[in-house]
Amino acid sequence: MSDVGWAALLTDATTPEIRGSAVGLLNFIGSIGRLIGIGFAGFLYSNGAGFSQGTIFYVVSAMLFTGSLVMLMASRVEKPLTAKATTQTEAPKETPTGRKQLYRWCFASLALVVLGATSINQVFLIFLRLPEGLNASDPDVSLILTVWTVGGMMASVSSGKLADRIGKAKVLMYGFVLAAATPLLYGVVPNVVIMALVYGLSGVASWIIQTVGFALVGDLIPSTHRGRLFSVYNAIMSLAWGPAGLLIGGPLADMQTEILAVPKHRAYANAFMASSTITLTGAVLFFFKVQRKHQQKSGTIS
Repeated sequence: MSDVGWAALLTDATTPEIRGSAVGLLNFIGSIGRLIGIGFAGFLYSNGAGFSQGTIFYVVSAMLFTGSLVMLMASRVEKPLTAKATTQTEAPKETPTGRKQLYRWCFASLALVVLGATSINQVFLIFLRLPEGLNASDPDVSLILTVWTVGGMMASVSSGKLADRIGKAKVLMYGFVLAAATPLLYGVVPNVVIMALVYGLSGVASWIIQTVGFALVGDLIPSTHRGRLFSVYNAIMSLAWGPAGLLIGGPLADMQTEILAVPKHRAYANAFMASSTITLTGAVLFFFKVQRKHQQKSGTIS
């Protein structure tokens, strides 16, 4: 509920000209908060005492309650004067039906990209530890995941600014292509350092999609339906939190190893190729149904 309200509120409070930069900056701040929170939670855990005594839960609840109070006070501020300007800027010259087709195709392409790109999140961690592959240790895995986070943080700020400058649909397409390309490299990476760099590019792609995708959807959907349509957008992005791996990546890898007797390293590499194929399908759909059609219009949506 808070995600939907936050998405609609942020879109109302920004204009298309600065939306990408604003979202990118907020995502960057959120990434810093996650890094600090993970470290703080590790300290509070204290060999399990943080759970048994409830310390972690009390601290988290207090922080969430404080954040809710801040948002409650901020939401009482008078509606900004930019609201009229936002409505005028976002008013499309194409017909309402044409605009509806744009955001529907945008949702469809995003769903394919999210399903494809995140379907291997769980099997990727298993793949890293395979003895016949990288045989990564705990510090190795930590390095790879850290580079992904750092790459995503940098991409949040830079992609938002770039999207405002050259166009959101164009930058989002770059993210789609990068998300489709990186899984193809996982199976041929020779060592941990190069894997960290490649996975860092995956983090860049992921945060381009989250930052610029949010900003573009905010431009496309009409202000009168932001609550309902942002709930659809959030549902699509939430496919990354389990359904993609549960429905695609995990079964695809297990079917090969358990039924077809494919070696694990090869089976996971095949799952990565399937991930890339699904993601690329979404990218192609976006290019022909959203980006190219938008470029043929008068350009009211960046």
